[in-house]
Amino acid sequence: MAFTLKNLIGLVQVAIQNHASDIHLRMGESPCLRIRGDLVPVQTRPFGKEDIEDICKIIFQNDETASKLHQIKELDGGFTIPDTCRLRFNFFHFNEKMGIILRIVRNAIPTIEQLQLPPVVGEIALHQYGLILVTGPTGSGKSTTLAAMINHINHLSHAHIITIEDPIEYIHPQIKSRLTQREVGRDTESFQAGLRAALRQDPDIILIGEMRDPETVGIALKAAETGHLVLSTVHTTNAITTIGRIISMFPPEEQPDVRKRFSENLYATIGQRMLKGAQGKNIVLALEIMLTTPGVKECIMGEEPLGRILDIIQEGRGASGNGSQSFEQHIMELFKKGIISKETALESVEGASDFQQQLLVEK
Repeated sequence: MAFTLKNLIGLVQVAIQNHASDIHLRMGESPCLRIRGDLVPVQTRPFGKEDIEDICKIIFQNDETASKLHQIKELDGGFTIPDTCRLRFNFFHFNEKMGIILRIVRNAIPTIEQLQLPPVVGEIALHQYGLILVTGPTGSGKSTTLAAMINHINHLSHAHIITIEDPIEYIHPQIKSRLTQREVGRDTESFQAGLRAALRQDPDIILIGEMRDPETVGIALKAAETGHLVLSTVHTTNAITTIGRIISMFPPEEQPDVRKRFSENLYATIGQRMLKGAQGKNIVLALEIMLTTPGVKECIMGEEPLGRILDIIQEGRGASGNGSQSFEQHIMELFKKGIISKETALESVEGASDFQQQLLVEK
């Protein structure tokens, strides 16, 4: 029996009801749901080759592509289920079999408040120019945070916002801003091509789905230098590794110039980690926020060690600070509020022994 759109909608609705973020579909296996960080099997029959092929025909929305599944090694894309959600998919081959991962993207664009992000994130989003990087591992909610920031701008500013995504996740309505959302592969050949074109499209704000290579970074820096606000993501763990990653993308002879340009144009980094809530029933975001200060610029330039950035970030916490905070500071706050457990707090920091002493003092 064919796997129909109705069957797919039913599976997605089960995932949504169980607060799943992803659906894993693989030949010869029952579907699994990613729920609060864990993979949970769905109690149903294993999916066969025909099931995967039927799902591909539905979500690819292109009969020619769907007919060439065995020639396609992997494929990214997006598919909308009206009145339910959007799906970001990745199709792939493994061990002579086929699989699909479906990321569930809610139709409703979350607000900064709904994500329980600090107010400073909204202030960062409204900055007029410079580079803002949201960082974290795969699946840490970077795209969702960026969507909330764009949503915040859209409600408060009359701006032209161009997004270059692979694929498009959240579809933004026109509220106060005019949004031009472009998808790599469908609307533009690459991040680099889309970014170069964006500079000729009278933008105020440019969102780039990911900083993957030196060419993209170089064009993004040029956009920031010419008075635009540029937002993007990097698959790094914190501000220090982000700075190191960006600089190391370039050959040694270019790095001094890159350090200078990066120090002058980086406005903020927002690092994310997903933690389990105290009762294990929800996911909590722990954030590292770094706003670029003269001290941070010195570290980027190589005049001071990069490791000093953590001290500078921690100094930004509190009434007299600029809104910066380290992961450890935010994790401590989440623990003190009862939002996460002591065990989760200790598992989530690098200096667990020092953190243990802080926890004892706090008690």
